[in-house]
Amino acid sequence: MTRVKRGTIANKRRKNVLKETKGFRWQRGKKYKSAKEALTRARVHAYRDRKKKKRTQRALWQLKINEACKKQGVSYNKFINNLKKQNIEIDRKILADLVENHSDIFEKLI
Repeated sequence: MTRVKRGTIANKRRKNVLKETKGFRWQRGKKYKSAKEALTRARVHAYRDRKKKKRTQRALWQLKINEACKKQGVSYNKFINNLKKQNIEIDRKILADLVENHSDIFEKLI
């Protein structure tokens, strides 16, 4: 029976991890064990912060809408409540865009 050398797959895995951690500081970009730990942590933060980014954007949209409503003399929650009562289904992203770019249309909505 011929001899089988089994290093190729493990070497490929290690090489891919080190390729992904290129640019990391100190040994985390050069040594496999540290690179693997840094990469798993980086992926955790990336997953979490993709969710956090959506939350912060929504809060920003709400601030913009609230500020525009105050200028018209209507509170934010009454404005949103009236939109729901009249079955106007415009999300906060679109409302914030209307505030920034098309303020006249936003005033008609109020």
